[in-house]
Amino acid sequence: MAAIYSGIYLKLKSAKTSWEDKLKLARFAWISHQCFLPNKEQVLLDWVSHTLVSNYNKKLELNDEVVEKLWTYLDNVIHSRRLQDLLKSGKTIGLSFSIAQVINERLSEACSQKTQQNIGTVLNCCSGILSTPSLCIIYTAKCELLVDLLSKLCKLACQQLSSDNAVGCQLFSVLQLTFAQYLLIQRQQTNPNRVFGQVTGHLLQPCLLLRHLLTVRAWTQADDNHVRQHLSREIRNQIETLLQAGLFQAELFSSYKEELLPEQEVQEKKKGAFKSLLLPVNTVQTNLSSDFCELALHGAVVAGSVSLLYKLFLDSYCKAENHLVCFHMFSRLFGCLRLSDLQQGGREDMLSPVDWSTELLALEQLLSLVLSSDIYNVASDRIRHKEVQFGFYRKLAQMLLTHSQASIPAWFRCLKLLISLNHLIVDPDLDDLVSSAWIDAEASEPRTKKPQETLINTMFQTYSKLRQFPRLFEEVLTVICRPAVDELRPPIFSAGLTVKLRECLLELPPNQILDILCLFVEKCQTLIIPAVEGSADMALKLMAVCSVLHAFLFNMRSLDDVTPFPVVLRTQNLLAKIQKGIIQPLMKLLQVPRREEEKSDLWLRKASDTALLLVYTWVEVDTLFGVSCSKYVSPTAEIAGAVTEPAARQGHFSISAFLPGLREQSWERVMEIANSFASPSKYCLELLTLQKMKMILMQAKADLQALQHAAAFILESGRSTMSRGESEPWDGDISVISDLTYPTAHWHLVVSNLTILLPYISLEDVEYVANVLLETLMLAKAQEAAMDQEPSISTEKISLGLMHSSFLPEMKILHCTFLTRLIIKFSTVLPTATRDPVGLPLQQLFASNIPWHEEILAPCKTLDLLEVPSETKLPKDELSLSWKTLEKVAQCIVQLAKSGCPVTLKESQLESCLGLLDIFSLLKLDSFLPSDCTRCFLVLLSLLANTRASVSCSKLLLLKFLSTCLHLLRCLQAGRNANSVFKVLHASDVLEAVMTSQFTASKFFSDILTVPLWAQYLQEFQAFLEDFLQMVIERRQSVRLNLEKFISFLVSCKPDTGAAKSKDRKNWNPAAEQLLLTTFTTLCHVVTLYLQQLPEKKLHSADVLSALLEPVVLQMVRTVEHGLQSSTPNQLLPVAFIPSVTTLLKADLSHPVRRGWQKEPSEFLEQPRIKLYQEFYSQILRELPCAGHNLQFLQPALQFLTVFCSVPELYPGKETAVMVGFAIKKLLSDPAITTQVIQSMEMELTEVLVQLLGNCSVEEFYAIMRLVLQGLELRNVWQQKAKMQTKEACQDPSLISIIVVPILETVAALLRQGEGVLVNPHHVSLAFNILLTIPLDHLKLEDYSGVFLGVHEVLFSIVQCHPKVLLKAAPSFLNSFHRLVVSVMHEGRQKGDRGNTDEFEVILQCAHLVERMYTHIAAEMEDFTVFSAFMVAQYVTELQKVTLHPTVKTHLTEGIYHILDLCIERDIKFLNASLPAGVREVFKDLYNDYNHYHKAKKQGEEKYTA
Repeated sequence: MAAIYSGIYLKLKSAKTSWEDKLKLARFAWISHQCFLPNKEQVLLDWVSHTLVSNYNKKLELNDEVVEKLWTYLDNVIHSRRLQDLLKSGKTIGLSFSIAQVINERLSEACSQKTQQNIGTVLNCCSGILSTPSLCIIYTAKCELLVDLLSKLCKLACQQLSSDNAVGCQLFSVLQLTFAQYLLIQRQQTNPNRVFGQVTGHLLQPCLLLRHLLTVRAWTQADDNHVRQHLSREIRNQIETLLQAGLFQAELFSSYKEELLPEQEVQEKKKGAFKSLLLPVNTVQTNLSSDFCELALHGAVVAGSVSLLYKLFLDSYCKAENHLVCFHMFSRLFGCLRLSDLQQGGREDMLSPVDWSTELLALEQLLSLVLSSDIYNVASDRIRHKEVQFGFYRKLAQMLLTHSQASIPAWFRCLKLLISLNHLIVDPDLDDLVSSAWIDAEASEPRTKKPQETLINTMFQTYSKLRQFPRLFEEVLTVICRPAVDELRPPIFSAGLTVKLRECLLELPPNQILDILCLFVEKCQTLIIPAVEGSADMALKLMAVCSVLHAFLFNMRSLDDVTPFPVVLRTQNLLAKIQKGIIQPLMKLLQVPRREEEKSDLWLRKASDTALLLVYTWVEVDTLFGVSCSKYVSPTAEIAGAVTEPAARQGHFSISAFLPGLREQSWERVMEIANSFASPSKYCLELLTLQKMKMILMQAKADLQALQHAAAFILESGRSTMSRGESEPWDGDISVISDLTYPTAHWHLVVSNLTILLPYISLEDVEYVANVLLETLMLAKAQEAAMDQEPSISTEKISLGLMHSSFLPEMKILHCTFLTRLIIKFSTVLPTATRDPVGLPLQQLFASNIPWHEEILAPCKTLDLLEVPSETKLPKDELSLSWKTLEKVAQCIVQLAKSGCPVTLKESQLESCLGLLDIFSLLKLDSFLPSDCTRCFLVLLSLLANTRASVSCSKLLLLKFLSTCLHLLRCLQAGRNANSVFKVLHASDVLEAVMTSQFTASKFFSDILTVPLWAQYLQEFQAFLEDFLQMVIERRQSVRLNLEKFISFLVSCKPDTGAAKSKDRKNWNPAAEQLLLTTFTTLCHVVTLYLQQLPEKKLHSADVLSALLEPVVLQMVRTVEHGLQSSTPNQLLPVAFIPSVTTLLKADLSHPVRRGWQKEPSEFLEQPRIKLYQEFYSQILRELPCAGHNLQFLQPALQFLTVFCSVPELYPGKETAVMVGFAIKKLLSDPAITTQVIQSMEMELTEVLVQLLGNCSVEEFYAIMRLVLQGLELRNVWQQKAKMQTKEACQDPSLISIIVVPILETVAALLRQGEGVLVNPHHVSLAFNILLTIPLDHLKLEDYSGVFLGVHEVLFSIVQCHPKVLLKAAPSFLNSFHRLVVSVMHEGRQKGDRGNTDEFEVILQCAHLVERMYTHIAAEMEDFTVFSAFMVAQYVTELQKVTLHPTVKTHLTEGIYHILDLCIERDIKFLNASLPAGVREVFKDLYNDYNHYHKAKKQGEEKYTA
């Protein structure tokens, strides 16, 4: 041993031994048990540490490779299991402090060289040292080393984040560990000045830089996910904790106070107090101002840091008496921002837009902290501190307004915060604020629009509450009347601002609103109107002023009969002034004859826009006031009777009746200017025309011709712009209507007022509206994704809204015309045929010479609508003409389908058809006439039967097209006019046409039969067939004939021609085979259901239909056999096969039963058929475990097994029900089978297990139960949840309904088997352990209900079936039951308005169960008398803590009364003596009520009981 010891030691120390050999020897010595050294581990650690230290002290000169291997050796030792075991056993092993210095130096080198290569091992060593307490002492005992380490690691992390390289996890894990160690040491230090010095001297700058880089980093997929999601957030939190504890300890507040309040310092000096030499604020400012990072980053780092430091300062020191100190800290930190230089006259251009955004964001955060902490008290600042805060904020506001930054959202938010602090801060500069932040601000982007609106809304609310709204709008008017900054200012009121203005106007006194309006009108009359002619600038100002007038008049509270008369009188005078002082002068300007080139002048266009906007506003408001206020007298009352002028009777419409003194010729000039551009003028003309229509309709005798001309004028006004198809979203502001927003505004007006316009427009105009509706809907489908993100109104949104509304079906003319336009659009999408009209069925469905819905359109053809009789009878030949045409079209479609000459569609045409079908799906089909429903059916049938896709088309697109057509046909069949199609078509012809077309189309789908879209298509196809066949049978007209024809067609279909006999599979069409099987299955299913419902009197009909099905069954068998032979190995069975075989088996099994036979399956089933079922069963069992989560296979497969297992004699060979159980177990063990999949097939699984267990032998039953106990149902759930234990499952709320409730139900079911089955009492008592782990609080109501019922059922089962166990385990029972009582008390406490009655019903049911348990214990468990006092004590103790809802309390009180029946006098005395004072009072009340109500009632009942 000594030789070994001395040999190793000498070799490690020897200069002759190579370093490679030394390292090998050291590794061997560490791991080998044959190497004996006294204190071997410490010796080896000392050796490697000493070597590394000597190398870094230049005492040894080692090459880099050897140094790296030494670090690796140290790392392996530190992380070895051997070392950890030795330390756990209590052995003392340590490292020298010098190794910590070496590690820090190595990291320092990496920082200075800006390379992080070859430091991974050092970081590993560092991680191992810091995570091992006995080694970590080298850092924790010398805090300076730990601070140095933390500083170096922060710098390394900053370098990594600043580089373009991906961020790794190692460095940040070590950094997070180092932070944790330092925070632990920091909390233990008693000298706050020393901690402050450590933080400011070494950690503040790297920590702030690191936090900034972590915050702003644009993380990529290459970055480590753990760093991105967890460590970055954790490290930022640690930095905040470090700064809070290091810079802002309670002991340092006096230093902050002395430095921030110089006058306080003087007072302290006078008193002889000790003055601190620490200047914490100055130290922090110096740190922030020094160059600790790149210049490009410095400003952003400081801006991001000042708000953090101020937040931490406030968290530590913000109290009412310290608010002035907090303010001075704010001012000093603001001084660190580059914004503060602007207050001293710095140049604005020294900040880039990005810098402005960063600085303003920091200022916003600082101001937000000031506001939320309530630092600024206006009165205190004025009285005690000479408005020091107010002065600072004023300078701040002036700086913000002087250097306007309307493109930056934070600029608006800063101003909003200043107003929130005190509106007087910005009030002296209100005009500049209104100008730069509102009237002249170009905040068009959504990100700046919202904060701008928030700022203006704050101004509205502030000045509204102060009743200084006129003052605000006086400044608005002043700004508007200044020379415009730009030719076209942005609109004054956006849609959002208009809403906010309305809220304020509803709260303001009417006289203040009138003051504002009078001010604007007066300014218009005196300043703008005289100078508007020829001046574009004045015209723009006029438009701005009038848009404000419009906004106020439209959003103020209307006059009514309770409005004071002086207000009414002022309003009348105001409207008179507007008319005489603004409208009439403008109209005179517009009436002047002008040359053509002058008509396009900007000033003239704006004057026209303003004039007509004011006319419309004036008319609308005047009409409203006249209707709502009896005291109001219109300024135009003298000409109110002249509403219908001669001009209207002459065939064109005039509005000059509203404007006294305006001649017809002059009005035409005004209209000519207005109609020359798509502008607000044109839109206002439409609004005025609509207003005129409303006024005519309100008269006793309406002028029909005037209404027709007015409606035609409105539609004609926008026809040319709508036909261009170019439009942009509109925000609803009339004053901003342009060439591109006018179509949207016009369409909005038309659609919003269709109920008024529609009765008075011609059929051509109805077609025009329907056409625009269709065109915009087609655009809407193309732009659906973009529309969802657009908040404004668009033509597409308007049209979609109309289609979804309930109004369109009520407008039958438009509804039917829209259908016709849709059919026309379908015909234009399809390629033009070169054959005779027989080949063009769709063109015949919109022929103009056919009266498709004459009964609806007839009233529109007469001139005098109001005189048409309500019951318009049409000649029978006219009605029959449309049906004859439909019949002709139907025959044409069937003929084309049989001839096999479909129209070929390109992919673009297919996409267009799909878009039109989407629009078709929006129609309310039940609102159509029977003839229109038939037209719809024929269109869809034609698309389905007479078209085919070109070879280059996407197969998935074609599948979607066919599925959509089938789905819409089903919707038509479900409607009330479903039978109308049989007037023109035989059912068998429809089925044959559909089947033929689908067989033809199926040739495309042979290679995509596994995609989900194919299964969806098959489902739609099956659903269509089922619904259609069901309808044929329910009509009971030619049922046999239709079925015979259809069946003979099906039997003749052979999609596998030639392929069965030969091995060549060229002609085999698996898609058509699946379609055929689906058809057979559906036909059998529908007919079988019908036969089962037939009464015994009609058994002859049943025999006839059964005979019809025999060839179908034979063909079905042949198809299934061929499909099974041709199926691809290692692939799941096609979806269509399984239901087909299931249907066959059901039919075979029901065949003998129908005739009253009682035979074995082998006697009535043909042997080949039995073989088919057995082969199919074997294949299902093979494929079932491999199906994964494919529900489209699993559900029908389990349905087949359910039917198959119902006849045990069918099992092939020696197989038994156990094989099915084993296959299901393997299926459920697949990780792909999630909880959701199990829930989706729960019903099918249950049915299979019922059949298995119901028809198996005793031995098979035990075998299946063993499979269940091995984890048939739950194993996969445990795998998903990492084999969670029951207790953990209870703690996961998502598992309550999935695992906990079923476990409780199972336990209750087992306990109900009684003592005969559960012989061992210990097994019963185990149930209490389960109950005590289950949570009863913080559950969703559904989960609470299930858990409560489950626990109650387990306890009730024990009470009823295991009374002996109950007495021995009484404490456990009482504990479990008491948890139920406590939970129902908690849930049933009074909560004011209970809100949801369904929820309260659940609580009442739970309370009733508790009452039932109390009653049962008292009635049946006499031996429980000894526990009665304890149960009462538990109850009253909980009752004292809550106030129960009366209904819940009634149930619980009734239950506890029965327990009090068990209490004897000694128990009552014991309770009175032992209960605490508060609880005792509750018990006394309870016992008094018991004696008064329950005991008296009970004694009374006993008196009359025999």
